[in-house]
Amino acid sequence: MFTAEQKEFIQSRGSDIKTVERQMADFKVGFPYLNLARPATIGDGIIQLSEQQVTAYSSEYESLVSNKELLKFVPASGAATRMFKELFEFLDTNEINSGVEKFIDGLENFAFYTELTECLINQGTPITELLEARNYKPIVHTLLDSSGLNYGSLPKGLLLFHIEEDIAKTPLEEHLTEGAKYAVQKDGRAKLHFTVSPEHQEKFEEKLAGIKAIYEKKFGIQYEVTFSQQKKSTDTIAVDLADEPFMENGKLLFRPAGHGALLENLNDLDADVIFVKNIDNVVPDHLKTDTLTYKKALASLLLEFQQDSFDWQMRASAGEDCMDEALVKLKSKYSLTPELTGDKALTNFLNRPVRVCGMVENTGEPGGGPFWVDDESGLSLQIAETAQIDLDKTDQAEILKGSSHFNPVDLVCGVRDYKGKKFDLLQYRNDKTGFITQKSRSGKDLKAMELPGLWNGAMANWITIFVEVPISTFNPVKTVNDLLKSNHQ
Repeated sequence: MFTAEQKEFIQSRGSDIKTVERQMADFKVGFPYLNLARPATIGDGIIQLSEQQVTAYSSEYESLVSNKELLKFVPASGAATRMFKELFEFLDTNEINSGVEKFIDGLENFAFYTELTECLINQGTPITELLEARNYKPIVHTLLDSSGLNYGSLPKGLLLFHIEEDIAKTPLEEHLTEGAKYAVQKDGRAKLHFTVSPEHQEKFEEKLAGIKAIYEKKFGIQYEVTFSQQKKSTDTIAVDLADEPFMENGKLLFRPAGHGALLENLNDLDADVIFVKNIDNVVPDHLKTDTLTYKKALASLLLEFQQDSFDWQMRASAGEDCMDEALVKLKSKYSLTPELTGDKALTNFLNRPVRVCGMVENTGEPGGGPFWVDDESGLSLQIAETAQIDLDKTDQAEILKGSSHFNPVDLVCGVRDYKGKKFDLLQYRNDKTGFITQKSRSGKDLKAMELPGLWNGAMANWITIFVEVPISTFNPVKTVNDLLKSNHQ
């Protein structure tokens, strides 16, 4: 399939030739759609905790994690360019769209307003004069361009999102605060890991160096913050529309494979409890109560499940029959209904990584949701994206339409077995759940492939427990004007 020179190139970038050959085959046949059986709902795949249960779980959190290694994992790769799509369109067309109008009307309420005004003053164009003249282009240009604040190229984690007591804060700082509240070990260390783009890591490190001591003093802890980049070896090959390798300057073209590639980064880490949450889903300190309460509650539920699971596995390995007891509790407490047959069925079902996933009520946001999926392994709970569902099939479209909840990427993960050994997470990915999209490069059409999403196919063979969490814990910033919403003020 590949020439000797191409094989040498593939190996030089750390990629596996057999994997790349499989990707070529996947382009030709495509990825199968998921077969949705039904949406996961309250009482049928989604646990709804009472107020008393939430209080109890969050209250017992500290004792449950007293001897646990905790880690906060934050995907923070990529520039924030898409946040400013409407502003870039305005610079290109000079036409004021609704997004620009909203941006200008709320200008003084953005956390970056002071920095923006100071930058404009230094350029000799006071913002008040520009606003009075309705001359918005210099304002937008100064915000986005490298000659100004450079927000069009910076990562979300380094933009000013919130103001708290007259101090403007970035998402990086908000995650440091969260880490101090629920990811501190017994020895006073708070461990956080951010996945970043190569071009941004130095900026993250510079920002961290300037604030780390301040936050350590504020919370009386020590931060252990690490960074990693999406591995080039996880990039996927691109093909033309005839499914032949796409060539650029005489070489094969490889592209980043989406957030599913971060499974390798996660697999390199080890802890008893790993919290996973996107970089932009943060709120100011005065609105963090629900987030902190439910993070602790989800983690406590995870640890209680592991206590039960590890006990059943140890008893089963000693020859005790605890199948009936386990099935009753799995259904009544964890909303899991595995179909188990054979002596080793219970151990095989339980001896896997486990994730407890917060789910919010569906408010129309685009993205994935919780479903029961029927495949060759039987029924299982999965987070499914719309792109994975065959909407041309009436029954599948109806199941999607009937979904009551949405995935906010709020995960607490257990990645060790009952003997304390870390699982190889790559062994629990469903490689048949990738995505193929059409892109362009230098004016030429191509097809690109994304690996199974980190919380979709990459965790397809984990034990999955869904728990309803309040919408107040879900505060993504997809556009700059989302920062004007009350939960970011």
